[in-house]
Amino acid sequence: MNNIFVYCEIEDGKVADVSLELLTKGRVLADTLGCELEALALGHNLAGIEKELAEYGADRVHVADCECLAPYRTLPHAAVVCGIFKEEQPQIALFGATPVGRDLGPRVSSTLHSGLTADCTSLEIGSHTDVKSGKEYKNLLYQIRPAFGGNIIATIINPDHRPQMATVREGVMKKEKAKTPGKGIVKKVDPKKYVNDSDFVVRIIDRQIEERKINIKGAPVIVAGGYGMGSKENFDLLFELADVLGAEVGASRAAVDAGMAEHGRQVGQTGVTVRPKLYIACGISGQIQHTAGMDQSSMIISINTDPDAPINKIADYAITGDVTEVIPKMIKYYKQNSK
Repeated sequence: MNNIFVYCEIEDGKVADVSLELLTKGRVLADTLGCELEALALGHNLAGIEKELAEYGADRVHVADCECLAPYRTLPHAAVVCGIFKEEQPQIALFGATPVGRDLGPRVSSTLHSGLTADCTSLEIGSHTDVKSGKEYKNLLYQIRPAFGGNIIATIINPDHRPQMATVREGVMKKEKAKTPGKGIVKKVDPKKYVNDSDFVVRIIDRQIEERKINIKGAPVIVAGGYGMGSKENFDLLFELADVLGAEVGASRAAVDAGMAEHGRQVGQTGVTVRPKLYIACGISGQIQHTAGMDQSSMIISINTDPDAPINKIADYAITGDVTEVIPKMIKYYKQNSK
């Protein structure tokens, strides 16, 4: 049985968190299938990169170290990845649902005539029986993602074409070092074997990179507000509570669309996926588009005037009340007890 491959995004020698998350999940899938987990590392100055990837379960690391592959460009990276896949014939290939993964994944899928499921929230191994033919397929990749605007959760399979490909959003999977590190065997790749001059028609003249001003993904505590906050002025209460708790402020899409918060704070399908230790949802109804991005939080507290709000179904504690009355009391309480 062929192996599982994870494309690793690398910038200035640092592996993207989403790639390490995919290796963590890939290790679980590989153990289930009884195959090996392999990583693709394309870029420049990658010496020793296999050590970190092995810590997250990579048994083999295909390293293409060349100036022509850094920074990322669509055509040369697609040519190298397609070349490796044609030779290695992986059964599963995983990419991050980042600007790079969303650009590279479809090109590889189109070239290899395989399926691709975008923005998966879960990956599992299972079987399927075709109703018409009665044919049974075993050990397929269940590619699970919200569909129809988030109103249903769809399980998508690709029974006949390989590799089975999926992109996964950052933060959806846990990032954990493997209990038993992978072998980390390096297989050097010569990119010149796969690229040609036409792959370099686009040249990068200059790059302007700015760090995110808002980064709620790694926050241990998040205070998030929804449309029920009522106004941008009321949203200031969340910043005051967050300051007391040492937390970050998040928002639902409805709150962002209403101009109460910046898009960088949006939690949910079209925003950021988070898994903090504590998530306080204030004035958030709890539609699946939002909960898909935060339902893995260790503890959830909801504050809502509606006792039957969907958010209460997943909350550990539900407070029924007006956010403009409850939040000031919380601020006062924490200030008094933090002295």
